[in-house]
Amino acid sequence: MAVFMVILCFLFVLCICSALLRWNEVRYRKKGLPPGTMGWPVFGETTEFLKQGPNFMKNQRARYGSFFKSHILGCPTVVSMDPELNRYILMNEAKGLVPGYPQSMLDILGKCNIAAVHGSTHKYMRGSLLALINPTMIRDQILPKIDDFMRSHLSGWANQVINIQEKTKEMALLSSLKQIAGIESSSISEAFKTEFFKLVLGTLSLPIDLPGTNYRRGFQGRKNIICMLEQLIEERRASQEVHQDMLGCLLSDENRYKLSDEEIIDHIITILYSGYETVSTTSMMAVKYLHDHPKALEELRKEHLAIREKKRPEDPIDWNDLKSMRFTRAVIFETSRLATIVNGVLRKTTQDMELNGYLIPKGWRIYVYTREINYDSFLYPDPLTFNPWRWLDKSLESHNYCLIFGGGTRQCPGKELGIAEISTFLHYFVTRYRWEEVGGDKLTKFPRVEAPNGLHLRVSHLAN
Repeated sequence: MAVFMVILCFLFVLCICSALLRWNEVRYRKKGLPPGTMGWPVFGETTEFLKQGPNFMKNQRARYGSFFKSHILGCPTVVSMDPELNRYILMNEAKGLVPGYPQSMLDILGKCNIAAVHGSTHKYMRGSLLALINPTMIRDQILPKIDDFMRSHLSGWANQVINIQEKTKEMALLSSLKQIAGIESSSISEAFKTEFFKLVLGTLSLPIDLPGTNYRRGFQGRKNIICMLEQLIEERRASQEVHQDMLGCLLSDENRYKLSDEEIIDHIITILYSGYETVSTTSMMAVKYLHDHPKALEELRKEHLAIREKKRPEDPIDWNDLKSMRFTRAVIFETSRLATIVNGVLRKTTQDMELNGYLIPKGWRIYVYTREINYDSFLYPDPLTFNPWRWLDKSLESHNYCLIFGGGTRQCPGKELGIAEISTFLHYFVTRYRWEEVGGDKLTKFPRVEAPNGLHLRVSHLAN
């Protein structure tokens, strides 16, 4: 009897699940929508998407083509894997499309962050951001701070086993804090680091506000960071000193972009967040790929030793040195392509619209999935091979389908700043040290590129 009841309960649950799935599919079977599956009510196919990542996308494309519907990250979504269509979407934001990032990301990064706003507000906020990180500011103010930080951060690594993932994460955050808030950042850096790591985890989660969830931790991290930044701003205003850093520029009466404190704080969080993920992961993966490809490492080291030979040991990297790092730039682009740190971008429809012959309802997300473009053998011959030399042809950077740093009006404004940081890190790393991996550390590529157990290296001095 007990066995019979168990079987009955199992069949009942199976029927309920089947009915829910069927109901959800029927619900979204509107005329004109692209083909595809929607998964469970509320949760959709988010679990499968986060677990399988690129394989989920490939399987759906095999079944439904390069333009299909799904329900991921809390909302109905159309996924575009078509290069031509992706370019069109990124270049035509004003035509009924606005940023469509998950609610968890918008809640935690703030409603004034550059990824959340659009239209004239986006233009104004982007302008104020570019005023902080344009080439002149990088050359005159930011690069000296980056150089000073990297010299210190990379000192004393010889004859140690280090976790390069942990080191590059610290590097990306603390270097940005130095650029934003000068030496004051040292007084808050440890507490800030703890809260910031919570914030990062919360941005890629379902917006479920319950104790113990990444969303709740991330939102709490944001609140704590806001308190620290508000106190810093208050102290700056009270001191009335002039500071040559990003916060000093944002608070200056001479700044043509007048921002509220809320906008300033969201700006700072945006700079920290966007630089942290890309700079830390690209730096770690560049070290990994260079280790695995000795010829590329030899070429990179040769470029940097040539720069050092013209300098005294205490001389910093300057703008001309940075511009001469052609192979280093190629390594950064190839690392970003092969590791695919950014898989795509999200847009949201502000009205019913037609795309690719289908009707996309108002309020739906469009996931411009650019990952597969990075492995297109037509654009990148032998695409799974680490080959920085391909980027020495500068025309590849400006290719129509090179979307490594985004596209259209939302191409990453911090692209050149990020390249400057990674280049300076690589300069001091390869001119001071050699390294070998310790153990077979596993790497995952989705939803984030990371080494779950760390990436451990045995570091030693580079022999003269």
